[in-house]
Amino acid sequence: MKTMIAALFLSLVATAGAQEQKTVSNAALAARIADQGHDFDVVVKKLEDVLWYERVGDVAYVDKVRLTGPPRFRQTPTGNAFHDALLDNDLVFHAYVFIPRKAKQHRKYPLVVFSHGGIHGTFTTVYAHVIRELVAQGYVVVAPDYRGSTGYGKGFYQSIDYGGLETEDVLAAARYMVENYRIVDPKRVGLLGWSHGGMLTLMNACKYPDVYACGYAGVPVSDVAYRLSYQKPGYTDNFTAPYHIAKTPQEAPEEYARRSPVNYARNLRIPLMITTAENDDDVSVGEVRRMIDSLKSYGKEFEYEVYPPMPGAHLFERIDTREATDIRFKAYRFLARYLLPPRPFRSPDELRKAGYRFN
Repeated sequence: MKTMIAALFLSLVATAGAQEQKTVSNAALAARIADQGHDFDVVVKKLEDVLWYERVGDVAYVDKVRLTGPPRFRQTPTGNAFHDALLDNDLVFHAYVFIPRKAKQHRKYPLVVFSHGGIHGTFTTVYAHVIRELVAQGYVVVAPDYRGSTGYGKGFYQSIDYGGLETEDVLAAARYMVENYRIVDPKRVGLLGWSHGGMLTLMNACKYPDVYACGYAGVPVSDVAYRLSYQKPGYTDNFTAPYHIAKTPQEAPEEYARRSPVNYARNLRIPLMITTAENDDDVSVGEVRRMIDSLKSYGKEFEYEVYPPMPGAHLFERIDTREATDIRFKAYRFLARYLLPPRPFRSPDELRKAGYRFN
């Protein structure tokens, strides 16, 4: 009997061990699959880079440069003394540069700093029509893939600092263009972005008004804590991840407040335009109104427009219909007022011909 009990006990131990090993293996497999997702994104990004030449190469010189922003917000020791001693090194990131093919070396041109959207977004050819429209007017464009952008591997993805040092990455891209391209007029630097890119427009406009002449913020994220209160539960995981903020808004209200444009409204000193739509299904009109109300409370002069429910909802200004391009025409008219491009659009038809080749 004792022999049978011992054998049964050993069998149970072996089964438990095998089960534990299986669980560990499954966890390791899931981690490998997740890492391979980042590798796949790198491949997709390289394909996108090639597509830029195809989509806009006939009207713009296309380049991609490496720049540096501040050290990572969250520095995780590796256990390697050499690397850990250098954790405060600047972070390297990439930015796209588009220069109109009609540009002349001896002339000065306005610069548009175009920030992409998405919490882990990236600058892709979905913006090709907008780039064509900008360079047709004579703008030089820089589009930074700030920290946390997808397409540069797991480490860069986990360097995300939403509403934090990504703002300084955008600033670094603007300063790089002014300091390295003699054709860029430092007094005619404007900001453009939608959604998260709109948020970066607001943050740069309010924190660094001496660098920019104006800013256009479409459907901008404006109050991060408020945003998380109405988004789906899983959305908060992007912020509570151990490599990011690692706390909820309830646990770290001041941390979320410093990442929200609504709390910098008092510093605005440059012309600004904000747009939103009542049926936005990503950045609620209520959130954008918080920014509008904050600016008003400080007596700031700015322009804004709240559109009724629109086709495309959150994307209403960025889809390819005539209705959407007519709205973009208004955005370009605003920018042109302060940036003085050499060939501003005179009509929405000119915009469509520039962006789509035919109107």
